Amino acid sequence: MVCRIGVLASGRGSNLQALIDALKNGEDSYQIEVVISDKEEAQALIRAKKEQIPNIFINPREFSHKEEFEQAILEVIRKHNCNLICLAGFMRILTPSFINKAGVKIVNIHPSLLPAFPGLNAHQQALDYGVKYSGCTVHFVDEGVDSGPIILQAVVPVEVDDTVETLSQRILKEEHKLYPLAIKLIAEGKVKVEGRKVRISGQVSKWASGRVN
Repeated sequence: MVCRIGVLASGRGSNLQALIDALKNGEDSYQIEVVISDKEEAQALIRAKKEQIPNIFINPREFSHKEEFEQAILEVIRKHNCNLICLAGFMRILTPSFINKAGVKIVNIHPSLLPAFPGLNAHQQALDYGVKYSGCTVHFVDEGVDSGPIILQAVVPVEVDDTVETLSQRILKEEHKLYPLAIKLIAEGKVKVEGRKVRISGQVSKWASGRVN
């Protein structure tokens, strides 16, 4: 069965584009059913429209409570029969209520080697701490902030003269490879969660350092 994805995005949607590009290159384990944004001018919506993917702006200001806004998102997700939610630069923390009511797995990609540097400004956090390596992490979403079980990670060296911009550009290149791979593995039923550990069956590209069995 093809995995039916609903994507939540707030900005430029480059990871959404990576998922789209994988489909164009022959990936057939998933399909993107709808793209939802909390920003009317989000580039992600423009990318979706270009590919004739249903794209919907849901204005959080039209709701009295965050839970009502999240319920509106869930109604769209269910309308499009999505069985996986992918966060692609969605700049809102989902409430435990949303996560519990979703009824499907939620996946996110974060620009650090979690559990290091969760939350905002991960690149600056890495530079301030002086780490020698950073990278990106695809993980399942739980009720914490960037704290769910880790699916895959890719490592990027931190150079002495790195800035937030240069480091983020190098990490982003790995994100664009890692996210489609993780979604493919999930869609093919090769990902199993056992407590905090994620077990992956089959082979994974050598640049992805997620746990593989």
